[in-house]
Amino acid sequence: MLALPVPAPAASHTSAGWTVYHHDPAGRGVAPPVNLSPAHLSWRSTALDGQLYGEPLVDGSSVVVATENDTVYALNVVTGAIRWSTHLGPPVTASRLPCGDISPTVGITSTPVIDAHRREVFVVADLGGASAPRHLLFGLRLSSGSVELRRPVDPPGVDTAALLQRSALTLDRGRVVFGYGGNYGDCSTYHGWIVSVPERGGPTRTYELDAAPGEAQGAVWLGGAAPEIDGHGNVWFAAGNGSVVTPGAPYDGSDSVVELSARLQLRQYFAPSDWTADNAHDRDLGSGAPALVANGLVVQAGKSERAFLLSATHLGGIGGQRATLEPFCGGDVDGGNAVVGDVVFMPCQRGIVAVRATATPPRITVLWQAPGVGGPPIVADGQLWAISQSGLLEALNSATGAVVQQFAIGRTANHFPTPSVGDGRLFAPGLDRVFAFAGG
Repeated sequence: MLALPVPAPAASHTSAGWTVYHHDPAGRGVAPPVNLSPAHLSWRSTALDGQLYGEPLVDGSSVVVATENDTVYALNVVTGAIRWSTHLGPPVTASRLPCGDISPTVGITSTPVIDAHRREVFVVADLGGASAPRHLLFGLRLSSGSVELRRPVDPPGVDTAALLQRSALTLDRGRVVFGYGGNYGDCSTYHGWIVSVPERGGPTRTYELDAAPGEAQGAVWLGGAAPEIDGHGNVWFAAGNGSVVTPGAPYDGSDSVVELSARLQLRQYFAPSDWTADNAHDRDLGSGAPALVANGLVVQAGKSERAFLLSATHLGGIGGQRATLEPFCGGDVDGGNAVVGDVVFMPCQRGIVAVRATATPPRITVLWQAPGVGGPPIVADGQLWAISQSGLLEALNSATGAVVQQFAIGRTANHFPTPSVGDGRLFAPGLDRVFAFAGG
């Protein structure tokens, strides 16, 4: 029987709410204690002014969400009523972008992040209007929605229309950290980026993927997950396919798991031996987020139907995995994981897969795969919660993957939405509204 203990939260994290993608800086997706057995619909918000791509965040009396119309909302955590809303500017009309699958407008696509100590929520908005598309970081006062920070965050010299800020935001020692990739279809010329911006304003740090002359791509999109911050402040993420496809070519930094220092200096990386083939066939390793396992291991899977077991202290470079599980998932892995001890629940679009990662011997063992639900899962009240492509919020038995509870929330804006928990409730993003569930 698979037990699901609730690990102690990181000292820098406020456990009562849900202030960052998948709850803690390492993205483990485990909720604080909550009663959801059985759950019932507590409230459904009114329709908001755009589609919801990000995860709802919770702090104090507010549920915070952001829309593709560049509006940030704070909803009453008990009733769902709008406490405040702030429209940050005109979103980008989808037809102005070289490609993509977000329509009719592209505004705030990523999950924001809340600094509970500063009482401030940070979002990156794609703004249009008469000028070329541009990305700005906003800091909003959590109590009122008033704008405290507004600054451009496009890396220098980029084609701003070719960049999509899809990965969730996170915090690292007073800085907001996030990634850039390209629009769906990998059109035009873009590079993957990690960006780090001081919360109070100041010099921006950047790390560029596929940075050599003539190279491109290497998206940091993570299926909407956030770059992960470990206990030392180091930044972990996975990158997508790059433009180099010739076997034997010099490595371009793409299709990788990467650890950076807090100053965004490269510490180590891993890439599959056949990274050029992954690049040639759009097999992003970085469609999923790294799972940082408690026993010093890392599990990574993307679009290649393989899962890699890595050592957190020695990623090993090209072909440096400790073990490979193949075939795996039967489809794409998109988004963040839920991690409890040495067990990882992975968001395979063919059905969530539960695996155990062991160091001796180095091995990934499949415990079960649940057909149907495939969105990025979280753990709450001892059950696994995820949203299916068909618009069902489902609670799964953590030991078997069997469906325990199921709720229809209608069509969703994308195929990897993820729920959250706070103030004794579970929150699920629908197409343009939030659903809240409570137990008892």
